[in-house]
Amino acid sequence: MKKFVAMILALVMALSLVACGGSGKVKMRFVTGGSTGTYYAFGGVIAQHATQNADGIEVKALEGNGSQGNIESLQQNKAELAFCQSDVMAYAYDGTRLFADAGKVDNFSTVASLYKEQVQLVTCDPNIKSVADLKGKTVSLGAAGSGVYFNAIDVLGAYGLTESDIKPTYQSFGDTANDIKDGKIDAGFVVAGAPTTAIVDLATTKDMYLINIDEEHIDNLVKSSPYYSKSVIPAGTYKGQAEDVNTVAVGAVILARNDVSADAIYALTADIFNNYPDLGESHGKYKELSLEEGASVTSVPYHPGAAKYFAEKGFNVPALAE
Repeated sequence: MKKFVAMILALVMALSLVACGGSGKVKMRFVTGGSTGTYYAFGGVIAQHATQNADGIEVKALEGNGSQGNIESLQQNKAELAFCQSDVMAYAYDGTRLFADAGKVDNFSTVASLYKEQVQLVTCDPNIKSVADLKGKTVSLGAAGSGVYFNAIDVLGAYGLTESDIKPTYQSFGDTANDIKDGKIDAGFVVAGAPTTAIVDLATTKDMYLINIDEEHIDNLVKSSPYYSKSVIPAGTYKGQAEDVNTVAVGAVILARNDVSADAIYALTADIFNNYPDLGESHGKYKELSLEEGASVTSVPYHPGAAKYFAEKGFNVPALAE
């Protein structure tokens, strides 16, 4: 009987080690973005630092397929962590837009918002001074069905325009910038943290302009869609940009599957926010982090581990019930 009990205990211990990756640590796969993008580079730095310094966790950064694909990776148990735009995570959680056909996805919660990704409306035509001036123009709305596409539709709608009021094209950031440079299209939407490589490259070869969104329309967008926030792209961000540009932004958010332990997510959150002031040289995006931004999400509840961390820092965030 004693031998049987000992065998059972040994089996339980072995299974426990497997669940923790055989190292006593909770292993977490972190889907980020394409290999040339900010999500991938910054996610890799976050994963490496947490693995080397945080207690009890091992994080492996993986190339992702964009915000929608990353949500699907969480849903399909192909990852425990994911980068995502705040608007796309809201679409998934509510079962709208990109997720209208697939339905609501709610097996994830928020870890933290890290930085803002601005809606940048770019043109080389000095006669386009407002979103309203896009009527009848050829405009890139981002890849078909992408998060950028819906951001563009929202901004157009705020000015009383629809897709049928313009001549739309559906292109990547690089193709958008190239076609603006070549005069094939009049303007294009890019949603990414500024400065964005594709726009930087455009500004070095052509006189480039970012279109300002006025305060009234920003207020209406933020009121109707709480995943937007007001953002300012400071003068000098791009070559030839003489003035600040007002726009809206979505957050770059880390999500976690709900079934990841609270201790593991607490350790990850603490590693990011306890250390970011000293890590600016590791990756420039660390300089944009703040506790206020981290705790700013309202559209999707926080993971209990993240909520515990932010509560200790004086921020009471909406939390998923344990």
